[in-house]
Amino acid sequence: MTGTIRWAYAFVDRPMARFAQACDFWRAVITTGLSEPRGERDEFVTLLPEAAAACVKAQGVEQGDGGAHVDLAVEDAPALVDAAVRLGAEVVAPLYVGSVLRSPGGQLFCAVQWHGESVRPPVVEGSRLDQVCIDVAPAAFTSEVAFWTDLTGWDSRPGSLPEFHVLTPPAGLPLRILLQRLGTDRPASAHLDLACADIDAVRARHEDLGATVVAAGAHWTVMRDPAGGTYCLTSRDPETGGLPVASQA
Repeated sequence: MTGTIRWAYAFVDRPMARFAQACDFWRAVITTGLSEPRGERDEFVTLLPEAAAACVKAQGVEQGDGGAHVDLAVEDAPALVDAAVRLGAEVVAPLYVGSVLRSPGGQLFCAVQWHGESVRPPVVEGSRLDQVCIDVAPAAFTSEVAFWTDLTGWDSRPGSLPEFHVLTPPAGLPLRILLQRLGTDRPASAHLDLACADIDAVRARHEDLGATVVAAGAHWTVMRDPAGGTYCLTSRDPETGGLPVASQA
């Protein structure tokens, strides 16, 4: 364990040309306000819940189709950066306090300073954005699991299927990390998952907000938001993150 992670942020990364659409959609999905834009190109915003600490931000990107990443907030961000580098990460860019890094498997993330965030946002309209899923090539999966386990110090265990591995934070933190082993080799990427009390009801609400269905499985539905980014609705309990009883066998 490299030090206590006090908070975590899920980042919605979307092309700058469709950034406003992404912000409008995601603030409606999780029912928040929106901070004033910041950054040299007004490319960063925070989604602000009414009576809790923020745990979702959005970033407009100039290249690629976007995706997602996680920010890990600690009391000593430079120390977390040093620890991540010792574990095999590389620094991509410095931040005011902390850094943008790339994991050994190629996934971007940030080490940032903790500012006292502590109150987790509630379930909204039967769902909660509570998971960042990192999609990893088969050859990198084992080493990537080891990296994130050592970096976070969170409870680390195999998932319900062989291709999944779950990192669960201490109670009170807003996000967990799911690592998914892909069936083919490609660069690492990440997407957001929402736990849903009723996937069909949440899907219908998201469609009303402009999302479309990409694919559906037994316990999850892949969606595309109005800015073109994919994310998943899962049948995990939005309060506890636990799987439905039928999925635990």
